[in-house]
Amino acid sequence: MNGKQIIQLAAILGALAVGIGAFGAHGLEARLIENGRLDTFETAVKYHFYHSLGVFLVGILALIKPDWRGLSFSAINLSIGILIFSGSLYLLSITGITWLGAITPIGGVAFISGWLGLFWAMTKNKN
Repeated sequence: MNGKQIIQLAAILGALAVGIGAFGAHGLEARLIENGRLDTFETAVKYHFYHSLGVFLVGILALIKPDWRGLSFSAINLSIGILIFSGSLYLLSITGITWLGAITPIGGVAFISGWLGLFWAMTKNKN
């Protein structure tokens, strides 16, 4: 992925974070309260949005340093983290299916891999 593609991905992820957050606050609030999962849903939205910004920043770095290796790895892993971590928490919050919480840590590992990939890229690539 090049910098432009990474930023486009970040834009979609950010728009989804805002849309899902708004839908949760306005369209799903009663269900989330009924399931006792309002805080869980809010955590999912926060991590989704924070990591969308992380993907965006990786994209900017990829525009500035297009020959740096490891930036795509970072952006992809942060995106996978959003899908698995936030996605599983969204589904858990809406459905009440508790076993979904068991896959949430896989998304956390993807987040960590994405940030460590960024560290690797900053360490291994020359200015």
